[in-house]
Amino acid sequence: MENAVAPSQAKARKSFRDTASFGARIEYWIIGEMLRQGLDIYRPLVDDMGIDAILRKEDGSFLEIQIKAREGNPEHKKPTGYSGIKCEQQGDYWFIFFFEELGERGTMLLMTADEFRQHANQNKNGTWNIDLGGMRKKEIYIKPVYEKYICHDFSFKRLM
Repeated sequence: MENAVAPSQAKARKSFRDTASFGARIEYWIIGEMLRQGLDIYRPLVDDMGIDAILRKEDGSFLEIQIKAREGNPEHKKPTGYSGIKCEQQGDYWFIFFFEELGERGTMLLMTADEFRQHANQNKNGTWNIDLGGMRKKEIYIKPVYEKYICHDFSFKRLM
């Protein structure tokens, strides 16, 4: 992703419209990067099952992908935390977590649903929470235990 254009270069205060559409913009940007890398990607028409993209593997089987994006705001109480995530899927279900404020062009973490559940905490209502990092001197960082999930391309080779 070295030649990729960052999804948000402007650090100025964003309008509500920009803030409300941030997740969708990042989804399209990430899917565009996946297509650029030669992956065969499909988009569901409706996102009611937590599937933002479907990847056809070389053997003809599929991976389901959920993309979660965190807008870089060090003032946020938990700038690396995600809550209320539904994760009932098994097997070939993956998460891409994107942090706008980490690195020159953002930082992505790629993990399977099983890896996600291994690290996340389940709520009484069945949803999941995970905090992938923290703040140090007003700088966002990824916790060392999650650094192995940082990806610079879309290498799903662990399951392909």
